[in-house]
Amino acid sequence: MASGSWSFAALIFLGWSLFPSILFSAQPNTAIGAAKNEAEANGFIFDASHDEIVAKARKEGQLRVLSSLESLKEMRQAFVQKYPFIDVRVQETSGTDTHQRFARELKAGTVKEWDVINASSDFYSEFTPFIKRFDVLGMAKNGILGIPVGMIDPNNRKVVAVTSQFAVVAYNKTLISAEKVPNKWDDFLNPEFKGRKFVVDLRPHPYTAMVPLMGLDWVLQYCRKLAAQDPVWFRGQARVLPSIANGEYMLHAGINYHFTLSAMKKDPTGNLQFRIVEPVPLSLVDTEGVFTNAPHPYAALLWLEFEASPQGQEIIDKVVPLKSSVYSPDSAVAKALRGKKTSVLNWDHFSMKEKWAGQVIEAFGFPKASQ
Repeated sequence: MASGSWSFAALIFLGWSLFPSILFSAQPNTAIGAAKNEAEANGFIFDASHDEIVAKARKEGQLRVLSSLESLKEMRQAFVQKYPFIDVRVQETSGTDTHQRFARELKAGTVKEWDVINASSDFYSEFTPFIKRFDVLGMAKNGILGIPVGMIDPNNRKVVAVTSQFAVVAYNKTLISAEKVPNKWDDFLNPEFKGRKFVVDLRPHPYTAMVPLMGLDWVLQYCRKLAAQDPVWFRGQARVLPSIANGEYMLHAGINYHFTLSAMKKDPTGNLQFRIVEPVPLSLVDTEGVFTNAPHPYAALLWLEFEASPQGQEIIDKVVPLKSSVYSPDSAVAKALRGKKTSVLNWDHFSMKEKWAGQVIEAFGFPKASQ
């Protein structure tokens, strides 16, 4: 199995290793002391108790959050209820152009006010130098922060992937019966699906997420064959789903589950349906960290912990169904994928995913999106 690919059992094992503050009693002070000494020797900040973090956050009294979470408003409301002594202001950020502009502002040194920032996985290496060197991983492993370890970048130890997303097959049940909907990704290559029978999005996230498990060569060969089926090329997942629901298109060959579920709730006909196809393409998203010059770094740590907590993950699932973290053991995503084979695009692949996306688009033959 290629590096970075995981069976779902392995993901759940990680998830359950990952709540030491909940599942296990506190480790002896000697163990925490050793972890603190090691972290500080490597240039990280390590606080020895959760009470210490809360006390420092109380003194700070404020928090400013820049995040791509769609549930940002609801998350803030719940956080303030838990920590009423912190004045919290939040702002949502999204879009490739916005992330690129913010990266330029960080490099120029003009960013001053934020405590938590979004470290976009599309430009991950540009953001990590501006994340404060808290040993989030070490503090989570030692039960000081209640963050599942799988949500934390094991390489730089300071960034948390708050959510995850995975792709499914969406279809109109009046145009194709459930028995004929593909059960394998290779089924899209069958003769009956040739000639504008299904939609492929020009942003090839599902296919890049297949690379860790299937390998780049397999994915590029598959995408060439997929293009030879003469699909409907489209751009925009939220836009295409209503068109599938109303019968304009029959089938989509890989679209995010949370978009699909949201569209299903808005579909009065009930025609829009989905199928989870294995291996399930899964990506870690909404990567966040404490800004290196954060005025309120300890309040920021509590925010990251709250997002990763069962309560925070439940909020995410209520606002954007099935976009919680696969590493949160009781999240809706973890439950939906339990027992299924997954291909996980994780921290090790962020630096390659844009290159892979370009190669997939090239394998498609640079098609033009339908309007």
